[in-house]
Amino acid sequence: MVSKEQLNAALARQGLQSVAQANIRDIQTLSKALEQESGEPFIHLEMGVPGLKPSDIAFEAEVEALKGGCAAVYPPNAGIARLHEAASRFVKAFIDVDVAPAHICATTGSMQGTFSVMMTMHHANPAKDTVLFIDPGFNVQKTQAQIIGLKGEHFDVHHCRGQQLLDRMEDILRTGKVCLIVYSNPNNPSWICLSDEELQGIGALATRYDVVVLEDLAYFAMDFRKDLSRPYEAPFQPSVAKYTDNYVMAISGSKAFSYAGQRIGTLAISDRLYVREYAPLGAFGVKSWGDFLSGRVLYTMSSGTAHAPQHALAAMMEAAVEGRFDFVAEIREYGRRAKFMKDVLLRHGFYLVYDNDLGAPLADGFYFTTQYPGMTDIELTAELMRYGIAVFPLESMGSDEQGVRICTSFITDAQFPLFEQRISAFAADHR
Repeated sequence: MVSKEQLNAALARQGLQSVAQANIRDIQTLSKALEQESGEPFIHLEMGVPGLKPSDIAFEAEVEALKGGCAAVYPPNAGIARLHEAASRFVKAFIDVDVAPAHICATTGSMQGTFSVMMTMHHANPAKDTVLFIDPGFNVQKTQAQIIGLKGEHFDVHHCRGQQLLDRMEDILRTGKVCLIVYSNPNNPSWICLSDEELQGIGALATRYDVVVLEDLAYFAMDFRKDLSRPYEAPFQPSVAKYTDNYVMAISGSKAFSYAGQRIGTLAISDRLYVREYAPLGAFGVKSWGDFLSGRVLYTMSSGTAHAPQHALAAMMEAAVEGRFDFVAEIREYGRRAKFMKDVLLRHGFYLVYDNDLGAPLADGFYFTTQYPGMTDIELTAELMRYGIAVFPLESMGSDEQGVRICTSFITDAQFPLFEQRISAFAADHR
């Protein structure tokens, strides 16, 4: 048990007056400092960091590439041919969408991918200076837009699904100022999944208002209510790419392949968007959207992505497409952990904030959201910290709701009894 005085002192040492000022990295630093000070192990549910061992397929591919001398050579700006081909096949096998290998770009994780897309939109069409975020969402993406100089519009999807979602979007798109729509699917943190009907509507709006959709597929195939693990067989990962040519899919190696530490991801860019010419890009010596992103943005940011992680991701994608590696079977573990924690929390008076998906039960997966009656999300974050449980408040993620995000990746089976013990103590003290 951490006292209020200990918590406040730890916050002060970080230059924070309260948890309300803390970003996700601050919460992590705070929890680790209190863990060390108290001598009690914390249950870390705050960070969206994979907690599973990556496949040996990846390790072996990296070692082979390094032994082959790749470390001595600069990588191509947009990535190696092997990853282009593998990602193109992967998109076809698991989304049922065709993207030419030449229109795949390797990135140092989806963070760089998102930034690169925003930067490209900023220069391709300066008259459109706004990004529309479908919230709640990954708050750092708003910071990226702000750094670039783009404005942001957002709304919470919780009470805005189906036709209401599309109507709300169209009200904003009618201004003619939006250049980019950003969302994750499944959604971080609510874990709702946009339906095919909603995606079809978003695609139609993107085409009508000439807006690009950046679809963040960080949690690829993690809607465990469906079996999305079989290559070239329905059901497929839902995507707006089936309904518009104005799309970019960000497919990360971090969550689906548990390869976050090597910072590797891909952008799958619509064939038509990649070659589309924008007059303002001529100032940089290029004409097409894709050439600007790969040859100007990625080049000036990092001069490409390290060879070895590209070989690792390519090898895992190749194995998945060929049926030699069931990556979905590995990550179903997150669903099991989520179910356990939800059951414990609900038994002790907590409730789910985002509690349904178009009337259906939410999938159990990488994230979920919860709240305790009578508290704000900031109060609950601070109080759970005192019981050795680190979480992240929804206020920081563009949500209109009060509650906290729970990430299932770091809790272990050995911590299950401790989690239940601490939640039980919390509930007994807050009746």
